[in-house]
Amino acid sequence: MNFEDVITGKNIEKSFGGFKLDVPELHIPKGFATALIGENGAGKTTLLNLLTGIRLDGNGEFRYFDKYDGVESDDDVKNSIGYVGSGYYYLPHWTTTQVQEIMALLFDSFDKEKFAKLASALALDLKGKMGSPKKVSELSDGNKVKLMLCGALARKTKMLIMDEPASPLDPLMRDNLCDLIREYLNNGQGERSVFFSTHNVADMESVTDYVMVMEKGKIVEQGFVEDLKEKYVVVKGEKEDAAKAKSILFSYNENTYGFSGICLSEKLDALAGLNIQTERASLTDICVAVMKKYSGLKLTGDIEI
Repeated sequence: MNFEDVITGKNIEKSFGGFKLDVPELHIPKGFATALIGENGAGKTTLLNLLTGIRLDGNGEFRYFDKYDGVESDDDVKNSIGYVGSGYYYLPHWTTTQVQEIMALLFDSFDKEKFAKLASALALDLKGKMGSPKKVSELSDGNKVKLMLCGALARKTKMLIMDEPASPLDPLMRDNLCDLIREYLNNGQGERSVFFSTHNVADMESVTDYVMVMEKGKIVEQGFVEDLKEKYVVVKGEKEDAAKAKSILFSYNENTYGFSGICLSEKLDALAGLNIQTERASLTDICVAVMKKYSGLKLTGDIEI
């Protein structure tokens, strides 16, 4: 599928310790929800921090909305992007009232009335027991994410960038988050985009249009979800066929009764003659298989335990 880029990047690099982020090209499609998927330590937050200007100590070139080079180069870039992330984006000693006042100073489009409505809809209590505004430090991790969502969605933006937004949320709020993302995109009529990182693939699968899988600082697979589900297929078979299948499958698991794994669709013909069943792969199936392939982790079937 052809698409316009909302953000592009070239030669993105950042090294520290034994880790290196290395992304020769980055293309985030306009009008879709793109998930950056990878295990902890894969480099997701580092990439997002460089992308949003939170970190300025990496190498690379970014272009935003096909107009601007660098997040610091034009106020229009900052005003057009809503950010939700971990860490101290809002300082711990700020009160929820101060958060609103500061957001209003920083962004002309910030709407305090919309912020209050969003807080009510997300069951975010902005006041303490004595009626005074809560401090950011008094909020749970999940409520801090809600606070940042309110701040981002109370503005007129063209893009949301979110770092692990689902991680601290309970199952109901994760479902609500997916609804918010879809509503944000639908109301944008193709002009809004979302880019978020996650390691909880299943929680965000319903809202994901495009996927980038990251391992060891590199993007090792990417594509629209439906295209990836055509590229990979789940295969299950009998134990007597396990040895031959293992050499063909992209990922492989064996149990007492047989085997299962992910196969590239183009290699299915190599399994002809085996007693197998095929199933449509879920996004979780695909991403886990890709991460296993490139992570270097040993599978339990390869180690005696």
